[in-house]
Amino acid sequence: MITKTRGIVLRSVRFGESSLIVDVLTELSGRVSFVVRIPKTSKGKVKKQYFQPMTLLDFEYDFRQRSSLQHIKDVRIAQPYSSIPCNPVKSSVLLFLAEFLYYTTRDEQENSTLFNYISASLEWFDSACDGFANFHLVFMMRLGRFLGFHPFLDNFTQGCFFDLRNGCFTLSAPLHSDFLNATDAESMHTLMRMNFETMKVFKLSHDERNRITELVLHYYRLHIPNMPDLQSFDILREVFSYKS
Repeated sequence: MITKTRGIVLRSVRFGESSLIVDVLTELSGRVSFVVRIPKTSKGKVKKQYFQPMTLLDFEYDFRQRSSLQHIKDVRIAQPYSSIPCNPVKSSVLLFLAEFLYYTTRDEQENSTLFNYISASLEWFDSACDGFANFHLVFMMRLGRFLGFHPFLDNFTQGCFFDLRNGCFTLSAPLHSDFLNATDAESMHTLMRMNFETMKVFKLSHDERNRITELVLHYYRLHIPNMPDLQSFDILREVFSYKS
């Protein structure tokens, strides 16, 4: 069955001498893995650069139900990035989010609302000229509502705790160990109040931004089975010495 859809590239790895295995989050079918043959000449219709992480694609493929690797018939870049490729900070953030999404959407089925949120966020990030230092924090925190475990904002009071397992604020420490103390709970509450338009008014230091990133990743690891530590976070720790 020929399927036409939009997609977001999450990861591509070399397969043999002239092919790639590409993991894509699609609008119509959720997560799909493809084997893509890359022509040796530049005249070929399919180009390797189409499959860089977080590239937005329009493509069609021949869906075969019993195959774990599908075959792309036609592909093009749906929305070329204008600022991200030439901005090392944005490029580093995008690589981090690609690894993050690779694990958090691993079992995702059709979810057009999730897909639209991610694609619209990427387009916003590409168009932003400044004030985007907290983009990845807002993106990760708001993604939870599309995956079914968005934290509850209610019941926050000064000095309360945050229960990471249940995603809520509590007046007393939970009986388990997966909770945030008052200082980190307040940081989580601050993050939940941000959106892409207002996040620039929340001034965070290098260390604060990295600490909140650690908290969000810990929260996701509790809710996503077998989610590992992200290798790209080490690079991001250094990137966040900038001011945006």
